[in-house]
Amino acid sequence: MWSCEHGVVTTASPDAVWRLWADVAGWGSWNADIKSIDVDGPFEVGTVIVMNPASDDPVRLRLSEVQPPERFVDEAELDDIVVRTTHLVGRIDAEHCRVSYRMEIDGPAADELGPRIGPAISGDFPETIAALTRLAEAAAAPARP
Repeated sequence: MWSCEHGVVTTASPDAVWRLWADVAGWGSWNADIKSIDVDGPFEVGTVIVMNPASDDPVRLRLSEVQPPERFVDEAELDDIVVRTTHLVGRIDAEHCRVSYRMEIDGPAADELGPRIGPAISGDFPETIAALTRLAEAAAAPARP
């Protein structure tokens, strides 16, 4: 198995982050690599999401776990591997949360393919999470007169 994780601390609430995650059609507003996205139902276990990255072939994800407002897991089955990404948001204290993405690549070819494709797939996690949390923080900021 191959794995990696990246996280940031934010002042955004778990609910603000969750609203952005659950709005699949809006993922392109904080994930710069998404050219377009299709979703076949509500944000719940079993729903299929097809991400069309700007630089690659479409990626078919299935939601395997959905626990609002703190966690969801998506999985992509690719030949002899499964790419599983856990998205977490949790309180650190009254004013801060930690948002993290953990990717695991498992299956018969994981030891060979994980180190080759894992860094390419997860390489944008820092930028993506930063954009997500900036948008969540801005949504929660009080309006200025």
